[in-house]
Amino acid sequence: MAHNDPPPIPRARILVVDDEPTTRTAITRALSLRGYQVHEAASGSQAIAKLSRVPYDLMLLDLHMPGMNGVEVMRWVEKAQPGLLVIVLTAHGSLESAIAAVQAGAANYLLKPCSIRDIEAAIARALQRRKKDLRRQQLLGVIAEAVEALRTEEEQDMVTSPKQPARFLNCGPVVLDLEKRLATVRKPDNAGSLHAELTTSEASLLAYLLRHPDTVFSCRHLARVALGY
Repeated sequence: MAHNDPPPIPRARILVVDDEPTTRTAITRALSLRGYQVHEAASGSQAIAKLSRVPYDLMLLDLHMPGMNGVEVMRWVEKAQPGLLVIVLTAHGSLESAIAAVQAGAANYLLKPCSIRDIEAAIARALQRRKKDLRRQQLLGVIAEAVEALRTEEEQDMVTSPKQPARFLNCGPVVLDLEKRLATVRKPDNAGSLHAELTTSEASLLAYLLRHPDTVFSCRHLARVALGY
């Protein structure tokens, strides 16, 4: 493989589908030597039979075969096993065949004759992308669970926390009249007070901060909890 190609993922299971025995056997042997678990299929119908019995990570598929061709196989895969990676191999390269392969869900498109190095590189890149996608999905799931746990904890805290006065909130020199949405700040040394009429959103934000003194909140947290976004 080239120096910049991704390393192989040895435990990946690959199905090589090609009606040419020499090509199919050569690819199978080369990929087996790279540590992959490789099976063969000589036709589209044989490929579907194997896919129905054994789970595969990737299929290397000849596009033009007698009987069921590669596009028909990919259409079956799209419905039955949408997570399967497919790399198309064909000696009849054309714009139409490339479009058909991409529309059917191919991860890559290689023209025969191509070297074993090119095939290995394409497989390694496809599997590496799949690995990153799965890792990203796992992280998103963990984040979603953490957010839900925090939301539940906040709701419980709101239920169990002592109730504030119905109308006034007081913290240090600041007094908030919830009914009139009026904020009053007492000046030091009894030098009078400052007053400000607040909007509904401003009053909600200030009320939340007064109920949780000496606490730092992110803008996202305040927008969700105090403003209900």
